[in-house]
Amino acid sequence: QVQLQEFGGGSVQSGGSLRLSCTASGYTYSTYCKGWFRQAPGKEREAVATIDSDGSTTYADSVKGRFTVARDVAKNTAYLQMNRLNPGDTAVYYCAAGSPQTLLNPNEYSSWGRGTQVTVSS
Repeated sequence: QVQLQEFGGGSVQSGGSLRLSCTASGYTYSTYCKGWFRQAPGKEREAVATIDSDGSTTYADSVKGRFTVARDVAKNTAYLQMNRLNPGDTAVYYCAAGSPQTLLNPNEYSSWGRGTQVTVSS
């Protein structure tokens, strides 16, 4: 089973930036980190960004133009660059791996990291 670890969370002021990384072990062609999700207290887990096997990406409307997802296959690492952060971005961020048929559906991922807290103050 693939193991995932997120890094890079922390506290930042509104307008600042953070870069999250997700390192995967047990990497295979079909089981790399494909999705970034976040969950705020009392809210449902929501998709933030995804990157498919062909490199195509998708973003939630709330982060388009501010967040960028990328990957380094050689390092088995995915990245989420977050710019112009605002308090609405405060949440625990998770990376997920597996072979989901629908990348935006968290229920279709088989592996998850423990999450990293991102807190944005106004």
